[in-house]
Amino acid sequence: MAYAVVHISIEKKEELIERYSRQVLYEIKSEIYGCCIKLLTGSPSIKEAWEESFYSASQSIRSHGRLYVIQDRDMGDNQVLYDPQSRTAFLINMDYYGWVKSLALSVAGDILEDYHNIYSVHGACLDMRGQGICILGGSGAGKTTHTYGLLRNPRMRVVCDDWFFGRIFGDDVLAYGSEKNFYIRADLPDIWKEFAGLVEKATFDAKGRAVVDLRQVIGKGRIMPLTTIEKVIFLKRDPEQKEIVLPLEMDQALAILEGNGYYNPHLLVHNEFKTNLRRHFFQMLFSRSRVIEVNTTGTPEETQRKISEVIREAESQGL
Repeated sequence: MAYAVVHISIEKKEELIERYSRQVLYEIKSEIYGCCIKLLTGSPSIKEAWEESFYSASQSIRSHGRLYVIQDRDMGDNQVLYDPQSRTAFLINMDYYGWVKSLALSVAGDILEDYHNIYSVHGACLDMRGQGICILGGSGAGKTTHTYGLLRNPRMRVVCDDWFFGRIFGDDVLAYGSEKNFYIRADLPDIWKEFAGLVEKATFDAKGRAVVDLRQVIGKGRIMPLTTIEKVIFLKRDPEQKEIVLPLEMDQALAILEGNGYYNPHLLVHNEFKTNLRRHFFQMLFSRSRVIEVNTTGTPEETQRKISEVIREAESQGL
């Protein structure tokens, strides 16, 4: 990860607001799963990508959290300063919109964890006829590749491809999406040619990414606002491991997730209180779902077949 989060006081926050006020040309309020998160920036490209990513919120609603995306020649690249008291983040000299988007979701997640028992999951979430499938994995494991690979199946629907919010509801764990559109890589059709038309219509940034309306390819009816998670698939790439498909117990899954920082480098607050909240949620998720690890050392098509077999097996068993 190329940035670190530095916590600042609310007094320092006020000082920075005054320092950077002249840069703020755009103020955009958006709804992120019930939270009003406000973008303040002078960058037209960041403003436009943000408006494509998130649902708009009424300008009369007071914001719950704020992101200042600004430039400062006296500071280094990719500086993140965060005031946990006011939920205000300053993203300084950050030109990668993917991090901006993720930090906006993380500000909302910080609020939702503390006050509403709703938790951030940095992973994809799909739905197969009412069965929610969560896909987790570290960088390079193939999470994005195999999420879009599964979407070639017309029976598969999608809640999100990168980040969702989960909550415990009775005996179920529900997953909710919050982004209006998805942020994809330009090389997506190199693996799955079915998405070539989507890429041809997109305008990509300097990082080779674009916010796109996935409905143009898979149809409006296959974007889901929520699902009930029945299965969790951990992806890993380990040439030394012989097993391709490996069931995991709850404690094993939790140890993997916590050992890898929840696969989420964008979390803004780490302390004992947060650890206990997150541990409880993921214990409930893993104890109420079937958890499978899939080793992605094969070709994308080979791994897709293994993942599809796991999903079909669970579907036939009513899991």
